[in-house]
Amino acid sequence: MTAEPDLTALDAAALGARLRELRERSGRSLRSVARDLGISPSAVSQIERGTMRPSVGRLISYVTVLGVPLAEVFDPVAPPAAAPPHRFAVRRSFEVAPLRLAGGVTFRRLSPVPTPGVEFFESTYPPGARANVHGELLRHEGYEVGTVTAGELTIEFETEFVALGPGDSITFPCDRPHLIGNRSATATAVATWLIVHP
Repeated sequence: MTAEPDLTALDAAALGARLRELRERSGRSLRSVARDLGISPSAVSQIERGTMRPSVGRLISYVTVLGVPLAEVFDPVAPPAAAPPHRFAVRRSFEVAPLRLAGGVTFRRLSPVPTPGVEFFESTYPPGARANVHGELLRHEGYEVGTVTAGELTIEFETEFVALGPGDSITFPCDRPHLIGNRSATATAVATWLIVHP
């Protein structure tokens, strides 16, 4: 069996098109999404046209407003075939393109198919990158469990700050305001994340 090369990260236009398809499928207007995100309709349009790449925080807010899991952004909007009961699903590393977001942060879905109530992905933060380019703390639904596999990530809470190195883990409710980042000027940080939804 020959290994296929990894897919390149989705470009901003492909990511924007997927977000637009998800918005239209949910029956939401561009203006209503903009209002719920607290940004202008022009900014939503720029994201959907691929002229502006969203930050991690903006992407999570966008899918939260639409009521869809982050995992749906990784695949074309047509729902993938679910594994029949008592079967298994396999997806090779070259079959799902990662998402490259503002600041160079990359997300890669690790679960082979979308799994109801659970999101499993890897994040890569280049030196100096943060989940929100504006430095605002994020909130979303679910419960987060993460393990750093390379470099060092920081998680800022309202009154606390946690630094995690390789092998360190953290868990917290996602509705607790937080901001993930890489304060290193030279090293890339990588982590795996499990988000469990209620």
